[in-house]
Amino acid sequence: MIYCVEDDDNIRDLVVYALKTGGFEAQGFADGDALWEGLSQRKPSLIVLDIMLPGEDGISILTRLKKYDETKDIPVILLTAKSAEYDKVQGLDLGADDYITKPFGVMELLSRIRAVLRRAAPVSHEDKLSFGDLVVDVKGHRVTVGGEEVVLTLKEFELLHYLMKNRGIVLTRDKILEAIWGYEFAGETRTVDVHVSSLRTKLGACGDMIETVRGIGYRIGAGAE
Repeated sequence: MIYCVEDDDNIRDLVVYALKTGGFEAQGFADGDALWEGLSQRKPSLIVLDIMLPGEDGISILTRLKKYDETKDIPVILLTAKSAEYDKVQGLDLGADDYITKPFGVMELLSRIRAVLRRAAPVSHEDKLSFGDLVVDVKGHRVTVGGEEVVLTLKEFELLHYLMKNRGIVLTRDKILEAIWGYEFAGETRTVDVHVSSLRTKLGACGDMIETVRGIGYRIGAGAE
């Protein structure tokens, strides 16, 4: 089941119709109140969420979704206005999995949704990854530095996990974007830089383990511990 939260009746009906035609179950909601009522009945596989909504806006809804254990792991794709660059970056930093700018093509939306759903349940063959005082508990979705737990957003955790499982390998920004966000963000490589900066801050003494390889990207662990 995929939920679409959009106050424009025409856009909402179009998205729901396209999803159903594409083989998905889908349900539309006009505002946040209707969405929360729907969530009390059934948890969807993904939410397509417009930012500009009457009453509670999309950013506020996203923040609440990521706050609660019952909804924090539901993937979210934001619908944004073409000029709302700040909203895009803010939404990604708050844990949105992707965004698509209005006006958009139905085929592009379906492609984005499929990409996010493919990544919704990442598989790892290692329970824990460690480097120095930094430990990533993959199954427990927990990160510790020197034994102290560090609270990360879903995207920060996925980024750190990706860097750790590719330890010693230089990963380009484009490759990181494709791996973590499911497709190539044209001109959006700064999204990686924002998340790396946030990770470094949260990891404290271990933040310097994330190395910047100038003109290329990032890596953790150039050599032995």
